[in-house]
Amino acid sequence: MDKLLWLLFCCGLISSGHSKSKGGLYSFNVRNLNNELTSLESYRGKVTLVVNVASECGYTDEHYKEMVALYDELAIENNEPFTILAFPCNQFGNQEPYENHAIANHVKSQYGVKFPLFGKTKVVGHEVDPVFSYLSKSSNGHEPTWNFWKYLVDEKGQVIGNWGPRVSVMDLKGDIIAALERLKMQRIEL
Repeated sequence: MDKLLWLLFCCGLISSGHSKSKGGLYSFNVRNLNNELTSLESYRGKVTLVVNVASECGYTDEHYKEMVALYDELAIENNEPFTILAFPCNQFGNQEPYENHAIANHVKSQYGVKFPLFGKTKVVGHEVDPVFSYLSKSSNGHEPTWNFWKYLVDEKGQVIGNWGPRVSVMDLKGDIIAALERLKMQRIEL
């Protein structure tokens, strides 16, 4: 019976509660820190950096510090339509061993994280969350190979870039600002 359900799910005949990708990233539902489904629709209209995160990775300190600095500068200080969506993942080196609320408490107290943090997520493999399946397919098959893989998504939910963990968040600032400028120009033209 489990194989039949899995086959039906893969063929799109039944749903996991996640929306289909027709409306881009923002059409999906994801699990929040309380393991409840929540919609990404509220982020539509923003330039978004989606990152799979881990608490015990060699990239953790640098990436969290840079994500916080960039988010604080663009979203809070300059009130730009920008956000970061962080998805904890324990698939690479078991470097996110904590439960959702422990992860949130740690990154908020250690780094001052103010951007949205979601529940633990599978980002690769046969149990990949539909959000990361969409992100990978939308970036020519570039799926995360380690923690802190980053996808830049435009205001419509379309992937416009992706980078591995060796690329620092601050190295993406120019791409993010360019996406924000394109969004501003589109709004002026309307």
